[in-house]
Amino acid sequence: MNQNEKTIFRIIIPILVFFVGCMVMYGVIYRFPNLFSKTILEKNVTVTDLGIADSVEKVYDAVVIVSTYKNDNLYATGTGFVYKKEGKVAYLLTNNHVISEGNKITVTFTDGKVVEADVVGNDLLSDIAVLSVPEKDIISVAELGSSNDLRVGDTAFTVGAPLDNAYSWTVTRGIISGKDRMVEVELSSNSGDYVMKVLQTDAAINSGNSGGPLCNANGEVVGITSLKLINESIEGMGFAIPIETAIEYAEKLINGEEITQPYMGISMVNVADAYYNLQYYTMLSKYSITSGVVILSVEKDSAAYKAGLEEGDVIIKVNDDNVKSIGYFRYYLYNYEPGDKVKITYIRDGNEKVTTVTLGTNKNLY
Repeated sequence: MNQNEKTIFRIIIPILVFFVGCMVMYGVIYRFPNLFSKTILEKNVTVTDLGIADSVEKVYDAVVIVSTYKNDNLYATGTGFVYKKEGKVAYLLTNNHVISEGNKITVTFTDGKVVEADVVGNDLLSDIAVLSVPEKDIISVAELGSSNDLRVGDTAFTVGAPLDNAYSWTVTRGIISGKDRMVEVELSSNSGDYVMKVLQTDAAINSGNSGGPLCNANGEVVGITSLKLINESIEGMGFAIPIETAIEYAEKLINGEEITQPYMGISMVNVADAYYNLQYYTMLSKYSITSGVVILSVEKDSAAYKAGLEEGDVIIKVNDDNVKSIGYFRYYLYNYEPGDKVKITYIRDGNEKVTTVTLGTNKNLY
């Protein structure tokens, strides 16, 4: 093969290989058309949550800022809301702890108007207070809903004045995190603890929100924000008094009814605290008693005295409800009325005993 033939051969061979490759590729694509295709997925997203602005508007102008004065000095602030009007009077709900220490109460409306309010009545245990103002001064009345109809996971929101009015009428949104939560609270420095059955929400509740409304997605009030767990390891746990409980107490206060609790005539201490007292430590540890309340004293001729209860007895049940602490003892006891008969289960000298107590009328808190 001469030089010219070699040159032609080097040119033709690559060209033939190229064309053969193209024919093979064409055949593959013809035979398997989807082999090299690219699949494009499309996903349509529909946004249905447009916010709760309409619901907020329903309650917004019914919410007020409550300012409590003591000797003409601002003592405390909180939130409240107009829940009904009768004739020329409008009634507002708030928390007892917001107004209890003051001798003058004012409420501020969303239009900036400040009105001095009268205290119709207030109750320590329920933490409910009712205020009244002239009907002509209010802007709106809140619509009440039902906490019984709530489901865990339902949308909830609050309107209030967190941080001592610095951010008045702040709206926070969350969900109903739990129902029928039993939360122990301190009533006052000299009255010990009590247990309240409340709604739980993760809507932000801060200082100043107390007494404001907790609302459902329709803008109806289902609770009164009252409590918040304050702990470095706990976030997003706020609590509200169910609206049915609040209204029950509010109506009694408006009608001038005396709110009474049953009275047994005893003083007591939690078992956990009694372990620090040498007088009771031996007895409690001997019988491995870990919960309940230890009776410290029994008032002569009281309901407890007549039922045979004595100092050193450890109360562990009210009827069929187990008593964990003073707070739970009070809660279960106060479900009854003066004059009712209840079974008290207690431990004396290591033996479990039962007695029936005919409840008296409260003089103190138990």
